[in-house]
Amino acid sequence: MKIGIDLGSRKVKFALVSEGGVVRLDDFDTLSFYKRFGRMRGDELSFDLAGTGLFSPEELAVASVVATGYGRNTLNLTGARVVSEIRAHVAGALFQTGLRDFTLLDMGGQDTKVALVRDGSLQDFVMNDKCAASSGRYLENMAAILEVDLEELSSHWENPVRLDATCGIFGESELIGQILRGYPVSRLCSGVNQTLVKRVIPMLRRFPSDRIVLTGGVARNGALVRLLEDEGFSVSVPGHPQHNGAIGCAVIG
Repeated sequence: MKIGIDLGSRKVKFALVSEGGVVRLDDFDTLSFYKRFGRMRGDELSFDLAGTGLFSPEELAVASVVATGYGRNTLNLTGARVVSEIRAHVAGALFQTGLRDFTLLDMGGQDTKVALVRDGSLQDFVMNDKCAASSGRYLENMAAILEVDLEELSSHWENPVRLDATCGIFGESELIGQILRGYPVSRLCSGVNQTLVKRVIPMLRRFPSDRIVLTGGVARNGALVRLLEDEGFSVSVPGHPQHNGAIGCAVIG
């Protein structure tokens, strides 16, 4: 048994994997999880995994634990091996898709990662972790302004209203201006989704591939997939995109 933990900015994801494949997946809201189950012991972070109720005593006794995630540069988790996010997400994508050659696009709550994979090995990568404008947090903020949920936002890609701001904060002001011009919500949602695509295309162009593997919580945005396909990309979304990093950790373990 192997336990993978992805300490995301919005969700803490867990994967229990055996030789037969994925056994169980689960997640907690990050802030709630840290408050309930996290403690600092000196310079090390410790989690009460038994207290979560996710794993039996027998599983915890035999399972190896590998972790990754947000705050990786300072993470030192008691009882776990820590690996980089890129390594974890590539391992998860390889395991879930069976592909050997692709460009990974991982869009999380507060950053975006693009990695080139050739013959099953990581060749190069780039990250955008300086601004949340190309992440799930941007979509959450824009959905709140439009007063729609994320499911509604992700259902629109046609006839987008043009939005040009490259900053998440300025983007909110620009969207409010377009609302005041009377555009329908469907076109405004399409514009928000198109803006996200425009921000990640330069990263994808650096590592051209026949196939894009899209992971992270944003992979559940169907409009994003359609807009990427409209730009000429072939997109694959694995079965568990939001848990991809946790699955990758377990596979590495």
